[in-house]
Amino acid sequence: MKITPLAADSFGTRSMACFVETKDVNILIDPSVSLAPIRYNKPPHAREIKRMNEHWESIKKHAKKADILVITHYHYDHHNPEYPEMYKGKIVLVKHPTENINKSQKHRAAYFLEKIKGLPKQLEFSDGKEFKFGKTKIAFSKETFHGTNNLLGYVTEVLVDDSKERFVHTSDIEGPAVQKQVDFILKANPQTLYLDGPLSYMLGFRYSQADLNKSINNLIKIFSKTKIKTLIVDHHFLRDIRWKERFEKVFKAAEKKKVKVMTAAEYAGKPIEMLEAHRNALWREHPNEKARMSKVLEE
Repeated sequence: MKITPLAADSFGTRSMACFVETKDVNILIDPSVSLAPIRYNKPPHAREIKRMNEHWESIKKHAKKADILVITHYHYDHHNPEYPEMYKGKIVLVKHPTENINKSQKHRAAYFLEKIKGLPKQLEFSDGKEFKFGKTKIAFSKETFHGTNNLLGYVTEVLVDDSKERFVHTSDIEGPAVQKQVDFILKANPQTLYLDGPLSYMLGFRYSQADLNKSINNLIKIFSKTKIKTLIVDHHFLRDIRWKERFEKVFKAAEKKKVKVMTAAEYAGKPIEMLEAHRNALWREHPNEKARMSKVLEE
């Protein structure tokens, strides 16, 4: 199995787009990318916009090679309804558009499915289901919170198992702070876990210290109860400049269990460039840079 993060917050954009290759199939999970429309009361900097456009081109390129496209939920950094041709002739596995879904995502799902109508070779609702392609199994969790409650709706976690290696992509669980989210990971027993991480950049506002502590303790539990070798942590967590400091206990526990903890950028052999987290500095140090504007989609 080959796992390739295509865009991520540690690369400079909001995304968990990931390309997974097995001997049987090529799988593209959450083929989209976006930027925070406002951070530190500032819009995206030119460098962020340029990076987003670069990542979007990479996602489109890999979509052509994909047999299967997976949509874990309907936030715009995980799906883009304005490029329906991406789905032509593909097997498309999506979060259920009407069941266990909040109002906002329900409307987006309906719009998306109308846009791609008639294009996929096969379209399936994935919640809680398993699909086999040769020796490769793709299994989905039942709906689970986008975070620690249903305010932002629900997502599905994804397991790819090629009979030799198991990989879990958590989507936007913002933790894992909720036991249901942890249980899927424990049952999947992955060697590689791609985690979106705690929403700690909103600590005290939309994310509590108690939930951060739960997430840390749950990860330490996962280290002990699975065969995990690599934890890729990114997305929400890499919007926090202090993410390494907050993860001190995780790093120590990982070292004892010989688990590698790294960002998507490090996993891909790239430098960490947390552009959103450093947007203030970008505007201060490079105020006059220009980039070709592209639509910036909110989550």
